[in-house]
Amino acid sequence: MRYIVIGAGAVGGTVGGRLAQAGHEVVLVARGRHLAALREHGLRLRVPQGELTQRLPAVDGPAELGELRADDVLVLAVKTQDTVPALEAWADVPVAGGGTAAELLPLVCLQNGVEGGRLALRRFRHVYGVCVWLPSTHLEPGVVSAAGTPLTGVLHLGRLPHGTDDTAHRIAADLRVAHFEAPVVPDVARWQYAKLLGNLSNALEAVSGPVDSEEARGLYARVRAEGEAVLAAAGIACASPEEQRAARGDKVTLVPLDGAPRGGGSSWQSLVRGTGSIEADHLNGEIVLLGRLHGVPTPLNELLQRLAGRFARERRAAGSMPVAELVRRADEAVRNGS
Repeated sequence: MRYIVIGAGAVGGTVGGRLAQAGHEVVLVARGRHLAALREHGLRLRVPQGELTQRLPAVDGPAELGELRADDVLVLAVKTQDTVPALEAWADVPVAGGGTAAELLPLVCLQNGVEGGRLALRRFRHVYGVCVWLPSTHLEPGVVSAAGTPLTGVLHLGRLPHGTDDTAHRIAADLRVAHFEAPVVPDVARWQYAKLLGNLSNALEAVSGPVDSEEARGLYARVRAEGEAVLAAAGIACASPEEQRAARGDKVTLVPLDGAPRGGGSSWQSLVRGTGSIEADHLNGEIVLLGRLHGVPTPLNELLQRLAGRFARERRAAGSMPVAELVRRADEAVRNGS
């Protein structure tokens, strides 16, 4: 199978680079300075084993590829806020032998949260969800870093809305020889919702820096408790912390990488790169939406969603609000109910 990675940033670039290293055919889809760097210098993937350079085809969209192949796999690795334009660009691309990508090809949603899969199911018949446990960084054009060892990441994979099939198992087999563990599960959404609870800290980190102080950890515990209450009210099951620890174990241990400091997660990186957008609407915002649908107050997630969005739009520096100020605003939001 040929893997077309739509969004070759931190996660997409790492998965694409590792698949290519394992001998699989990979095409990277990127834009701007990142695309220019990929074309000129190749993909520079920094991992514990050293820096690997992969000279891979890099395009800005489907037009450069022409007709797709029947054995292509589309890997959607853009941030959720960029999902709709990506789906629109690729859905109607013709596939050799007749039909379109949306009708025939597997689309693997390699994204945080759950909204990307929903959006994909509106256009594509064969959609696969992934619970992404892959610590990775993309701050410099043409360069991605992944500090996990002995495995690069753990990627639970399954069909959406539920189930498994031969294609899922084939993709998982390819990932396993590319430094990933890839369990195929019939209930991948249950794992994605569990990861969503962890991703509620992304906005906190983006706004106020690492969640490593007592104050920050205490605030995250309150934010997560809102999320847990909302999922319970909505009747949405998620993998337990014990299940997640058992699945990950010590398979992905972070080590320092020369020349590649890991400053923060995906939302933090969006602010550092000055992209002007952030995924909080689909992480904390997912909890806010479910809370409104099921009558559960979510003032802390509303606050983080709003602040993260403002930081992105105004291109404020990542982590620039003191955590004490954020806690003060959180307490005020709870008192005011919003």
